[in-house]
Amino acid sequence: MAAALPGPLVRLRALEPDDLEFLYALENDPAVWAVSDTLAPVSRHALREYLAHATADFHEVRQLRLVVEPSAGGPAVGVVDLFGFEPLHQRAGVGIIILAGARRQGYARHALAQLVSHARDVLRLHQLYCTVAAHNHASLRLFRAAGFRRVGTRRAWLRGPAPGQWHDAVEFQLLLAPASPASAPPGAYPF
Repeated sequence: MAAALPGPLVRLRALEPDDLEFLYALENDPAVWAVSDTLAPVSRHALREYLAHATADFHEVRQLRLVVEPSAGGPAVGVVDLFGFEPLHQRAGVGIIILAGARRQGYARHALAQLVSHARDVLRLHQLYCTVAAHNHASLRLFRAAGFRRVGTRRAWLRGPAPGQWHDAVEFQLLLAPASPASAPPGAYPF
C-alpha cells in the first residue's frame, strides 16, 4: 500500500466554464496526444460543449474529469480522469496529465492519492487500471508508488512519433480495499 501523504498539496475540483482556455492549451499540446489517444487539435467550440455537459453524473456518462490545483492557491496544474467505467464490474481506467512546468513537484502523487480515495470511498469502485508507456519512467514510478501492481506488458501497443515506431505499454491494476471510516479526512472531497 502507498505511504500516507503528509498533507494535501493539491485539491481536486470539478470542471468550470472558466477552464476553457486551460483545457484548450492542455488538449492541444501535441506532447500529450500520445497518452490521450488523439492525433488532432480540439476546437474551443468542442470544449465549450464538453464543459456544458461535464457535470453529468459519473454513472451516466461513465467518466469523471477533475482539475488539479495547488491547495495553496494558483492556477490549475493538470487534470485527473476516471474513464471507461464499467458498472457491472465496478472498475474504471485512470489518466493523469500534469502540465510540463508543474511536473516533479509532487502534484501528480497527491492528485492520484485523492482520486484513488474518491474512487474507493465515494464511488465505491472495486478496482482501477491504467496503461503506461514502458518508456515513461516517471509515470511508472508514480503508479507503483500509489500501490498499482504491474499485471502485464502489451508489446508494440503504442505508436511512436516516427513512422514505424512502436512502444510497449505496461498495464497496471489496483484493487481497492474498503477504507476504514476514520481514514478519510473531513472535507477531503470538495468536488
